[in-house]
Amino acid sequence: MLVAAAVCPCPPLLVPQVAAGAAPELDAARTACADALGVLAASRPDLLVVVGPAGQDGTGAYPQGAAGSFKGLGVDLAVRLGTAAPERTRQSAGESAPGSATERELPQSLAVGAWLLARTERFDVPVEGLGVGEPLARDRRAEAGRELAGRADRVALLVMGDGTACRTVKAPGYLDERAAGFDAEVARALGAADTAALMALDEQLSYELKVAGLGPWQVLAGAAEGAGLAGQLLYEDAPYGVGYFVAVWS
Repeated sequence: MLVAAAVCPCPPLLVPQVAAGAAPELDAARTACADALGVLAASRPDLLVVVGPAGQDGTGAYPQGAAGSFKGLGVDLAVRLGTAAPERTRQSAGESAPGSATERELPQSLAVGAWLLARTERFDVPVEGLGVGEPLARDRRAEAGRELAGRADRVALLVMGDGTACRTVKAPGYLDERAAGFDAEVARALGAADTAALMALDEQLSYELKVAGLGPWQVLAGAAEGAGLAGQLLYEDAPYGVGYFVAVWS
């Protein structure tokens, strides 16, 4: 059963080494993320799952110990989901099969989530990941959430995802007048733990506004069905013209 969730943005700029000189611009977002993770820790979960967008690739489950990095952004920084995975039985050749789950690198969103968890050092529970690919249908996202909620008696989710990327003329998607209204509805739904509103978000509009969080938010909505959780919005802003939200459900 889902007992708590934290919703955080997933830009690599949350990681100070990646942001470099611009790091102070997201200090408020980092503080809010730390507060949200404190709520997760206080919920005493048996299992913590990090859920994040995975684009066209990377869809599926990532086991505890799965590795990621920010080398593609010019930063030699590696992360892992929780502690290293237990030693597994090797194949007769002495190595795991090419392309196996243990070898897949974390999508960037899950790597940011792993960095946030390592920064808090409050979790001594199994930590796994779920990448949500863009092609995954709305109903399947909700079903994936329900499956996650049934994985243990006390499940917590760290849900990574950004809002629109069209809030200003300097945003990655340039200025779109529809973006502010879309983000306002997302902020309201996350702050109210309104699962129906998250499931009802316009998928085509989300695509046009370059929203990265729709899939993970709808996984959360499915996981929270019947859980009776209350929501609180801790942070909402659009630095760099991208909508970022931090919320807790508990």
